[in-house]
Amino acid sequence: MEVKTRTMGIVNVPENHLLKIPAGLFGFEEYTQFALVDCKTKPFVWLQSTDNSDLAFLLIDPFLVCEDYETDIDDKELAKIGIKEPSDVLVLTLVTVPNDGSPVTTNLLGPLIINKKNMNGMQVILSEPKWTTKFNILEALKKQEGK
Repeated sequence: MEVKTRTMGIVNVPENHLLKIPAGLFGFEEYTQFALVDCKTKPFVWLQSTDNSDLAFLLIDPFLVCEDYETDIDDKELAKIGIKEPSDVLVLTLVTVPNDGSPVTTNLLGPLIINKKNMNGMQVILSEPKWTTKFNILEALKKQEGK
């Protein structure tokens, strides 16, 4: 499918990268159709709305930047998007790149949960108080390099 993006013009997206988020993202509930688009800067990926080319979110696999990250989500909640097995789950978190020079962060408190089998997703709020909405990605990567 051809998708008009905010940053790369029109890109061809494979069908298995098209994602439906029935409830939308928090604050953007009216947008439910998205595409996962590879980002030129690894390990990031774009979550591009297929309904609004100006709406895109930068995502990252949180396990790449936070070794002890875990999501404890009720099975009933996961069943809403058809998840039956842990292997069905893909977890991504939204990234913030401030234009004021402050740290690049990711939201570990509100991950995006995707069912890899049917490409349905949902954003959840975790109840674990140790996770933050402003986890410093670059600081975490530097710590990992130092090990």
